[in-house]
Amino acid sequence: MNVNTQTVAAEPLLLRQDEGGVTTLTLNRPTQFNSLSQALMSELQAELDRIAADASVRVLIMAGAGKAFCAGHDLKEMRSDASKAFQQQLFRQCSKLMLTLVRMPQPVIARVHGIATAAGCQLVSMCDLAVASDNARFAVSGVNLGLFCSTPSVGLSRNLGRKQAMEMLLTGDFIDAQAALARGLVNRVVPLEQLDAEIKKLTDSILAKTPVAIKLGKQAFYRQLEMGLEGAYELASETMACNMMAEDAREGIDAFVTKRKPQWKGR
Repeated sequence: MNVNTQTVAAEPLLLRQDEGGVTTLTLNRPTQFNSLSQALMSELQAELDRIAADASVRVLIMAGAGKAFCAGHDLKEMRSDASKAFQQQLFRQCSKLMLTLVRMPQPVIARVHGIATAAGCQLVSMCDLAVASDNARFAVSGVNLGLFCSTPSVGLSRNLGRKQAMEMLLTGDFIDAQAALARGLVNRVVPLEQLDAEIKKLTDSILAKTPVAIKLGKQAFYRQLEMGLEGAYELASETMACNMMAEDAREGIDAFVTKRKPQWKGR
């Protein structure tokens, strides 16, 4: 019994797999439905920071081990310290993690199966793309426990329409994968056995593009969303001009004109 306990304790909280420019990070607390403990968030933050600085990583996939994607924060840990300072630190840590997903240069794809609730649903909303299995279910259910999901509402309200987001936040009710697709929370829904193949279609498409345009485009996309219309166009115009100065942009246009496949150099 002691050996088994030690074995479980020794299991890494986060798994990493690298293949052909695609990195998969898997939350690995399956018996806790991959709830976001402070330790898991710390490991995830460190790994995201490393990936963001690694030009060899072109796409990041976020996944969950076991029967679920992520059940949100670790509620037992949240109740372990009643001080406001602890709670502030906990949510600052989570918010930094979510912002890192948006700010890193690589596109991030959520691989969603089972449940994605509260901060787990927030995690889906903060990834650039999301592919869900047809058994996936989504909820921001904190209100059922007397805790409005204010931090998940940030990502949710930037994916869904306001009334759709507020319905989820006010009721705490689950929506299924097809409803998540219709409301804009996920990009695609497929049977569970086809989930990895469907994600590969996306990663293959992204890998075929120059990383220069992907990096510039992702950064500008999120920045302009927070601007007024005039400011957004100023930023977009400057981004396009900078993009045109890149060697890969010139190569891409020349390849199109001469009807050949472009040879990206990453510059």
